[in-house]
Amino acid sequence: MTILGIDPGTASVGYAVVSGTKQRPISHEFGILKTLPTSKKMAVFRLLEIATDLEKIITKHKPNKAVVEDLFFFKNQKTIIEVAQSRGMILYLLTKNGVEVTEVTPLQVKQTLCGYGRASKLQMQKMVQKIFGFEHIPKPDDAADSLAIAWWGL
Repeated sequence: MTILGIDPGTASVGYAVVSGTKQRPISHEFGILKTLPTSKKMAVFRLLEIATDLEKIITKHKPNKAVVEDLFFFKNQKTIIEVAQSRGMILYLLTKNGVEVTEVTPLQVKQTLCGYGRASKLQMQKMVQKIFGFEHIPKPDDAADSLAIAWWGL
């Protein structure tokens, strides 16, 4: 089974394509979909850019399942609206392409990966590095998060 893990955002979206098992995960590709800064009026173009790039990944890897991080807690109301729009577009695109979708909170991923729901970013990155057998900590943060999200779905 091929899993696509997604950490939604607007400026960048973390993604990871994995297969295997929780004990022996295989990373096929991971990174971020980066969008160009735009004015508020043109924010729709960021969504279009994300959709275009994500559709290429779906076409290339043909995931059986996608795990998308759920909105859990945000301090900035402006940011949550933009991320919710991005997330909605991502969920639509996955469903349109016949990919089964599961949603997960950051707390659930951290609890499963680190045994502690309030694990730090660095703790998460180190566990992802160890589990996948990477020589270095995966960067940037959004890509490392998407690897953890995809692994959670195995």
